[in-house]
Amino acid sequence: MALTSRQLEILTFIQEWVRERGFPPSHGEVAERFGFNRNAAREHLLALARKGEIELSPNDARGIRLLKESPPRQFELPLFGNIAAGSPITAPEHAREWLKIDPELFRPRADFLHRVDGDSMIDAGIVSGDLVAIHHQSEAANGEIIAACLLDRRTGYESITLKRYRRRGSKVTLEPENARYEPLVIDLAREADVQELPSFRIAGVMVGLLRQGRS
Repeated sequence: MALTSRQLEILTFIQEWVRERGFPPSHGEVAERFGFNRNAAREHLLALARKGEIELSPNDARGIRLLKESPPRQFELPLFGNIAAGSPITAPEHAREWLKIDPELFRPRADFLHRVDGDSMIDAGIVSGDLVAIHHQSEAANGEIIAACLLDRRTGYESITLKRYRRRGSKVTLEPENARYEPLVIDLAREADVQELPSFRIAGVMVGLLRQGRS
């Protein structure tokens, strides 16, 4: 069955959200994105489910599963806005644009790009304005540079930052490469409501860097 233009917009939003974050949006996040109330958002999602595009899990706000892969885009990478190299900034909801860059130029292959904003990784040769290529994965080895997502439970929004990853036991340290900045230390064993920093996940590992207009 053909999708309406609104259903196609919602499906594209879900696909892009999953591609960037690795998990689906909640019903509330769909509602917020399109200016619906939650009941209207659920009706749109049910329509997508009836048309075989998604599957909904009962009693799960994030229980949206894509049943079809989004159409592949060859030799292109999505650019998801700025990534902080300083203080974390809010991650955008979807790709701002697609750049004609072959993902297979990187090893492992790149899944998306972020533009660096800030100078906290300057001693690693990463400066503001650079494009960093990220391979999507949820784990990293000590010493790798990662795209780290931090969830602020007060607002419900994630921020994303580029840092060098270290882990010892339950302690994760996100290290800058600039002496002017302090490391971010996260104790994964502590309860989220008493932890100074919000919950943490790895969005991916940096696998390359692109620089435009500089020597």
